[in-house]
Amino acid sequence: MSESWAFRPVAHVRSPFTATEQIPKGPGAEHKAEGVIEVLPEMADGLLDIEGFSHLYVIWLFDRAEGFALLATPPTDDRPHGVFATRSPRRPNPIGLTVVELRGREGNRLLVRGVDMLDGTAVLDIKPYLSSVAPDEIRRGWLAEAEARRKR
Repeated sequence: MSESWAFRPVAHVRSPFTATEQIPKGPGAEHKAEGVIEVLPEMADGLLDIEGFSHLYVIWLFDRAEGFALLATPPTDDRPHGVFATRSPRRPNPIGLTVVELRGREGNRLLVRGVDMLDGTAVLDIKPYLSSVAPDEIRRGWLAEAEARRKR
């Protein structure tokens, strides 16, 4: 079965990052950079009532990634893992997912903290962050093992 879909951006990210090397990665990386999600004017009505949420899922496009690999060695480990067990940008469908803190709204501009995207990145969708998984029920897979190896 061969299917394809066409997506169009609903917004673009304004970020302090102009090169992938500037984005924090690896052990102890923290995503605290502030940025703006500029929603296209024709999509602005979709922001009604968004101010009531503290965090948002931002679904975006790795628009500068080239090709894909099914195995990836992330900066947090020295071992390869399946691409679907990593956050590698080189994916069969180059889709990124980030949770950001919503700091405010100015018209069609969302002021956010926690951006890890390049300036100008196309945003495919924005959704309120809701989780029914308790923090003590979350497992961190290979990442927990890699962190334990680094502490030895």
